[in-house]
Amino acid sequence: MTSPVPRQLRGDDLVLSHFSLERNHDLSDRITAAGAAGFAGIGLFVGQWLSLLADGWSPERLREELDAASICLAEIEVLMFWGRAEPTADQLAFEAAALQLADAFESRYIQATGPYDGSIEDASSRFGALCDRVADHGLVVGLEFLPFTNIVDARDALRIVEAADRANGGVCVDIWHHVRGANDLSLIEAIPGELITGVQINDGPLHAPVESEYDYKNDCLRHRVPPGHGEFDVLGFVQLLRSKGVDVPWGLEVCNADAWGRPAHDHVQSIGDAVRTVLRRATP
Repeated sequence: MTSPVPRQLRGDDLVLSHFSLERNHDLSDRITAAGAAGFAGIGLFVGQWLSLLADGWSPERLREELDAASICLAEIEVLMFWGRAEPTADQLAFEAAALQLADAFESRYIQATGPYDGSIEDASSRFGALCDRVADHGLVVGLEFLPFTNIVDARDALRIVEAADRANGGVCVDIWHHVRGANDLSLIEAIPGELITGVQINDGPLHAPVESEYDYKNDCLRHRVPPGHGEFDVLGFVQLLRSKGVDVPWGLEVCNADAWGRPAHDHVQSIGDAVRTVLRRATP
């Protein structure tokens, strides 16, 4: 069976986002689990890839394993330093490694997050420059809003993306950061459909646990559940995105510490089945 072409993936395709499994989960097992569960592709964190290269992996080996599972390398995570006024040599090398990976596999999408230095105008200028750099590698960029950065919500991300005004630059919408952040649907409604370049789907409790030392980042990396298994209005969220004409792959980012203790296939299959149920229910 031929592997999907990353840049041909659309709104009927599923991608296993990198952080649905532990950051350094065995890559071969990740690939096998995604293929067995019917995903079209996976995302890969550049930090893990650099470690694997040091351990003897090669692009050729990665290609063989992807082809054996009939999946592709759809997305690359995550550029966190584009907004720095003076990125370090290591940060620049990280971006270069991401672009080399994209070239080798003709990946569709690369994720970007804050923080940024300076004003939001500075952020827009630097985001535009990032879009220009990755355009030469055939990539679209999704700028993800994260409440623990200074790109707090969809409004912030959209301001940066619209001011940058690049054809390959858009917003990544993660339902967790929407619900657990501003939880204001009008902010999602305000994003033109063509500017939503990435979507991450998951579910969870509506409210954070009451803890004396609550950590949002830790919560979002450990307590997500499959779509439809929590308290978010995942169905309404999917219907809204479809009504806006969003036609990009569904990234499944279901980070759950309990699930990480089970075989990867069980977790990956469960989240794939769950989102397919939601997508069927969302179809008129």
